[in-house]
Amino acid sequence: MQIAEYVRPGQDHLMRLLRQCGVDTAVLRLPEAADGSMPVEPDAVAAALRPVQEAGLRVGVIEPVPPMEKVKQGLPGRDEEIARVHTLLHTMAALEVPLLCYNFMAAFGWGRTRWAVEGRGGSLVTGFDAADLDHLPPHTEEIGEERMWANYAYFLDAVLPVAEATGVHLAVHPDDPPLSPYRGVARILSTPDAIERAMGLSDSPAHGLTFCQGTFATMGADIPTTVKRFADRIRFVHFRDVVGNATAFTESWHDNGMTDMRAAMRAYRDIGFEGPMRSDHVPTLDGETDERPGYETLGRLYAVGYMRGLWEATGP
Repeated sequence: MQIAEYVRPGQDHLMRLLRQCGVDTAVLRLPEAADGSMPVEPDAVAAALRPVQEAGLRVGVIEPVPPMEKVKQGLPGRDEEIARVHTLLHTMAALEVPLLCYNFMAAFGWGRTRWAVEGRGGSLVTGFDAADLDHLPPHTEEIGEERMWANYAYFLDAVLPVAEATGVHLAVHPDDPPLSPYRGVARILSTPDAIERAMGLSDSPAHGLTFCQGTFATMGADIPTTVKRFADRIRFVHFRDVVGNATAFTESWHDNGMTDMRAAMRAYRDIGFEGPMRSDHVPTLDGETDERPGYETLGRLYAVGYMRGLWEATGP
């Protein structure tokens, strides 16, 4: 297992702290333009990797993909978006970045409705309550499940051959929250059975899974059992926990949620998982600005130590 962390361009201080904590693998979010676009060409991506590498970190994952809303909704122009994914895969292969994490949530990304819930000792965590969605507008067009499944199959058919040819693996993230429909849009990756259906769309070795523990926990899944269920597909892990279910939950500290985290870590050992594992949606601690809820600094450092301790404690 590789303890990794999520970094953005310009987070030089965070990267230095991570190296001091013994982290050597980075999960990189590429720089975004005002319109949300991200670079995919070799020179631009190499420039984004350079400061991470100079900080002593190896970029093991790029997360997420550049915008592909037309792909997800099956709209004209989706082939142009897919072509950019193809270019990114070739670029990643040339730069020796082996894994691309993506999601297939159309119209709305990962959903939270409460951004500053008081957690342990006055720390701040994020939360979700489906009742809060009643005050938000639905998508301009309802999108049903079968349309979403067809769009996802189209994407895989177009992208997996290139992923195989380049040697870069794809790892799809489950829908977060795993609630369907979400503001009028079907979410097709919201149960373990749905994830199995998605994995069954292709037996390509490039077709893998980002195992987000918090999302599977809100599905009501037993984490160790589900880790073993998808043992041959897990390429990347988001190690986090929650309290609640798909309709109402709060994020938690890694050590006070509802999952037996030691048993979860043992399950990764049991399946022989050797890929990257990062913390996710950490609490905001005293003195931090909470400018990026779930992605401040101090909670990550706590999580890195906790993950390392669990890994060692579950060792042979």
